[in-house]
Amino acid sequence: MKRPDERVYVIGIGATPVGRHVDLSFTDLVQEAYTAAVTDARLADPDRIEATWFANVMMDFWGQRSMRGHAVMLPLIEEKHFPDGQRITNVEGACASGSVAFHGAWSAVKRGADLTLAVGVEKMNDAERPGSEILQWMEGVGNQLYPDAYYRPLRELAAEFGLDFALDANRSFAMDYYALLALSHMRDYGTTAEHIAAAAAKNHTNAVGNPRAQYRFPMTVEEVLADRTVVAPLTRAMCAPRGDGAAAALVCSEGYLKQQPSEVQDRALLVRGHSIAGGKLGGTWESDRSTVRCAEQTFRMAGLTPQALDLVEVHDATAFAEMHLVEDLGLCPRGQGGPFTESGATARDGQIPVNASGGLVSRGHPIGATGIIMLNEIAAQLRGEAGECQVPDARIAMAENGGGVHGLDTALCSTTILQRA
Repeated sequence: MKRPDERVYVIGIGATPVGRHVDLSFTDLVQEAYTAAVTDARLADPDRIEATWFANVMMDFWGQRSMRGHAVMLPLIEEKHFPDGQRITNVEGACASGSVAFHGAWSAVKRGADLTLAVGVEKMNDAERPGSEILQWMEGVGNQLYPDAYYRPLRELAAEFGLDFALDANRSFAMDYYALLALSHMRDYGTTAEHIAAAAAKNHTNAVGNPRAQYRFPMTVEEVLADRTVVAPLTRAMCAPRGDGAAAALVCSEGYLKQQPSEVQDRALLVRGHSIAGGKLGGTWESDRSTVRCAEQTFRMAGLTPQALDLVEVHDATAFAEMHLVEDLGLCPRGQGGPFTESGATARDGQIPVNASGGLVSRGHPIGATGIIMLNEIAAQLRGEAGECQVPDARIAMAENGGGVHGLDTALCSTTILQRA
């Protein structure tokens, strides 16, 4: 039975640390995150879970080409830790895959389910395989069916700067894409490399206090700028590292929550707003990009404005992304993301803390898990459990997660607002 007005809650959440976990399997990572979420929700009987959405991007690289969730969860089913006969829906949405899984779990509760699960996992490191093999595999994340049409906007933009946009097995398509966007924003709005470095330095320093972060060392703006160039204007310190990790979230109805003991109810987080939106081929900085439309939908659902947020986690696959995302979300005017960041407005003690966890640039980016990891970070903040990363008195927070490339836009964007219940 559909329940469009049903209040939906995150009742349990868990995540592994992000890092080079070459000795851990997909199942090892998922078991850690899933067990943490079940423990968090005080769930004594996993059979209460009605359906699961399982997110992953790269398992094909490791040889598992289909039914990924079923394959990963098999040992847990055999050990009676996960219900047999469970409806597992495998999803993939590039870097937004974890949020696609969460969207499935959230939507199911809206349609009448009482308890659902979203899981995301990624392994991107192997002691026996060089990183160049992963870069080669990632060439396939673009449109392989219609490459001329797909890459045309990127080649046209590159030509405006006297550059050639060409795929190379020794380069990262994603970093080349972000570098082009950065050059465009710098030309159109006066954004500088120093602005981008300010975001990177902030996030590296924020991550020092995050035990789940892949990189836990502070950096100054000068150190970020002096780091090795990946593709101008981006240095290595401005780019998210490849990481392994998993995350899980249990999502429930208000009716289910009311049946739980007070210690569970007190920790539940209301999904105040959530939506996903697709990119447009002709997207420009001034048009309704996917992030802009997605955020507007979520704010409308929540009955809030950007100014109501106490903190935000954004998808900074590069530090430049944070420049335009704070604009897209309405945290500052278009074109002012650089000065806004450099002013300290997005610092942990600033006007609106952005990526208090360290963001993807420092916390790491295990692609299929990232969307749920971001929810884990804002959940910790809202519960007052973020330790050295804690933003004081945080009550309402947003996570923005983007995946894929469509023209010059993000192919799929998800925004979620959680509130302390």
